[in-house]
Amino acid sequence: MADRRPLLPSDPDALPTAYAGSSSSPEIRRIHVKEVLAMFAGVVMVSLLVVIIGNTGHDQEAGNASHHRNYMPDKPMPLTSSSPTNETATIPDKLQAVSRGMAAGVSEKSSRLYSSGFGAGTPAYPWNNSMLSWQRTAFHFQPEKNWMNGPLFYKGWYHFFYQYNPKGAVWGNIVWGHAVSRDLIHWLHLPLAMVADQWYDINGVWTGSATILPNGQIVMLYTGSTNESVQVQCLAYPADHNDPLLTKWIKYSGNPVLFPPPGIGIKDFRDPTTAWYTKEGKWRITIGSKVNKTGISLVYDTKDFIKYEQLDGVLHAVPGTGMWECIDFYPVSKTSDKGLDTSENGADVKHVIKTSLDDDRNDYYALGSYNEQTGKWVPDNPNIDVGIGIRYDYGKFYASKTFYDQNKQRRVLWGWIGESDSENADVQKGWASLQGIPRTVLFDQKTGSNLLQWPVEEIEKLRLNMNNFDRVQVKAGSVVPLDVGTATQLDIVAEFELDQTVLESTAESNEEFSCQTSGGAGKRGALGPFGLLVLADEGLTERTPVYFYVVKGSGGTVNTYFCADQTRSTVANDVVKQISGSYVPVLKGEKLSVRILVDHSIIESFAQGGRTTITTRVYPTQAIYGAARLFLFNNATETSVTASLQVWQMNSAFIRPFSPDAASHASFTPVTIFINFIVPFGLFLTLYFVR
Repeated sequence: MADRRPLLPSDPDALPTAYAGSSSSPEIRRIHVKEVLAMFAGVVMVSLLVVIIGNTGHDQEAGNASHHRNYMPDKPMPLTSSSPTNETATIPDKLQAVSRGMAAGVSEKSSRLYSSGFGAGTPAYPWNNSMLSWQRTAFHFQPEKNWMNGPLFYKGWYHFFYQYNPKGAVWGNIVWGHAVSRDLIHWLHLPLAMVADQWYDINGVWTGSATILPNGQIVMLYTGSTNESVQVQCLAYPADHNDPLLTKWIKYSGNPVLFPPPGIGIKDFRDPTTAWYTKEGKWRITIGSKVNKTGISLVYDTKDFIKYEQLDGVLHAVPGTGMWECIDFYPVSKTSDKGLDTSENGADVKHVIKTSLDDDRNDYYALGSYNEQTGKWVPDNPNIDVGIGIRYDYGKFYASKTFYDQNKQRRVLWGWIGESDSENADVQKGWASLQGIPRTVLFDQKTGSNLLQWPVEEIEKLRLNMNNFDRVQVKAGSVVPLDVGTATQLDIVAEFELDQTVLESTAESNEEFSCQTSGGAGKRGALGPFGLLVLADEGLTERTPVYFYVVKGSGGTVNTYFCADQTRSTVANDVVKQISGSYVPVLKGEKLSVRILVDHSIIESFAQGGRTTITTRVYPTQAIYGAARLFLFNNATETSVTASLQVWQMNSAFIRPFSPDAASHASFTPVTIFINFIVPFGLFLTLYFVR
């Protein structure tokens, strides 16, 4: 039978003399002190254990309650907490968890099952928690629901403001989340920056952009959707510019500052850009819109961000492209490898216009010349104008935004990466979408016709052990396994060389190749496809090929295409499985090169130094956890391929959730009560007895 008095001797006769009230000699008193200290230490340790366990249980209960509130089941997250962000800002009761999307005049930005082979009648795949938990990424920024707004660097911190639905894993109830980082990789969630609490933004705080003024102050312009679903532009600014975390924002009392002008639909006026400074001493912005099916960018000048003057005409327009949203406009240097402030202009500068096309949900850009006096921009090549030419990314990549990082003199691009699974699966796993790894953007001085995108250098901090594979021979029609251990989190750098003898002897062809219509990695040609199978299981039941396909055309010209094939990425049936990619410029003497970042359910691929990029979302059911493998493959019919690779295992980023409950009630938590009261009192007793 257990002793009911575990801290006391079981035999009363065995009590020390001190307990019997005998003399208090020094020796006896020392024994007394030791016993008291031992008792106190035992109480402290037991109490601390109870407090920690109790507090953990409390946090788990709070987290579970929050999960239930947002329809988010429990889900483990690698090396970081997965509990949803709890915001301190008040969410108005008027906001209902309903989807507005296109009816409200803005992109739904949620997954749609639009690939052939299945539709509304297709039964949902029986996803289990293990599969869904694996999909959560380890080193990508990932709140529960998000896409791009106004990033900036301020007083030593990178700030990311993102559109967020605090009430579920579907589009709706849009407010502004906020996170900060020292290095663009490790993030700390902060309280909501802005919520929909005014008549002019009650239906959503939508996309906006930050501008840092010469005096160091910040202004933020954003689109609000009014109580009548009219899209208006609003002004906000930090409550305290001395606060490097910018935790509190004030909405201008005179909002809105801009309404849709005559001739523009009330739901076709959104997403102001970062402002740039003109020689006339004014700030200039552009805003996306459309007239019928012509996408346009309206231009406004302002001196104080309160009163605006609309310029005649538009910055640019392209017929047939539809609504332009999330417009970006910025300079790139023709001669330097440094980024440029948004206000830079001159003979050595080209200007980029980028738009997100609401009709096809892709981001397009074009290079051209900007005339500040007229407020017009002209493309270098009208055949690859905005919306009909080059895309930032040929996979899942939308609503992107750049900012000038004055800390490292670079321009950084971030894109929103949506889901390719069903909305039902998003609700089941409790989150949807994430941000791509930030990319630097430079003008390609070698081709003169495109940009170069490359992961920011900080991502290399996460590299762990590296495996080197030098000049691996991959024969035609073969697959070569690469022993890198589990292949869930990888950074892969690879080069490929074709057999030049075979290349020269291969017959010319008039083949018109397209990644999208080619039949994927299963279609064999003389010079391709070849590349890597990522997130593959041992038996290759599931695999995602990322590959090159080379075509020798008339006159001996060689054209190279870069593709990613999702058609065998999963056995699940309620997932979009597409073949993505495009032509990639390869100059004489260049080897074919690719860098691939693999992070659970996202694969980001950069060909030829970032001339062509593809972001892919995949949802394997078997090639997960320790079963994920990496292979080289060559499905060409004639040429062999020599491959050299460096493959790093990648660590997880530290992305810490913000807990407003703990912050606002910190002085009343069991842990703080224990530390602030019980421990000092115990120390007082100890000092009293030993004095």
